[in-house]
Amino acid sequence: MTLVIAFIGKNGAVMAGDMREITFEGEKPDREKLEKELYSGAIITDEELAKKAEEFGVKITIADCKEKVAERDGVLVGEASSIEDGVVKKRRLYASAGNYAIAELRDSEMTLTTHGKGSNFIAFGNEFTKQVANKCFKKHWTKKSNLQDAVKILIMCMESAGEKTASVSRQFMIVQTASNADVLKVVEKDRNG
Repeated sequence: MTLVIAFIGKNGAVMAGDMREITFEGEKPDREKLEKELYSGAIITDEELAKKAEEFGVKITIADCKEKVAERDGVLVGEASSIEDGVVKKRRLYASAGNYAIAELRDSEMTLTTHGKGSNFIAFGNEFTKQVANKCFKKHWTKKSNLQDAVKILIMCMESAGEKTASVSRQFMIVQTASNADVLKVVEKDRNG
């Protein structure tokens, strides 16, 4: 699972994403048990994850090299993906100064689910990582905070999540933009391939 978080402000946007990709091989009930423990925050370290995987008879492969956030045409794009029963599901977040959009992709079909304007903090991930990120953001964000503060806070959120669960990597990428490019133009580009 993924942690992609973003702050959208009137003067810019900043987005961070972990780099972990985990594949699970084994019987479906065993995989589901392991995933449930992992995504609930019960498994903190990679060592614990390897031990639990062995207990459940599930083979896991961990790679910490997947780039989940990028900047395109002045718009930040972050993506969380999962595979369930052979169906690839993706949620994509688009952000620039003052506006954002969320789209869902199922196989190759893309649906715009949200489009908003103004300031916002958005987190994609499992319930545990979203809670960690939201708590961290609420704790550090004040009415006087600005975009540079948002960068520091997103870094703290990513570090905190990396310390509390093996479902995200400790390495992460962070991108930002001061552009107020229309996010819907990039959504349309992606929809049309």
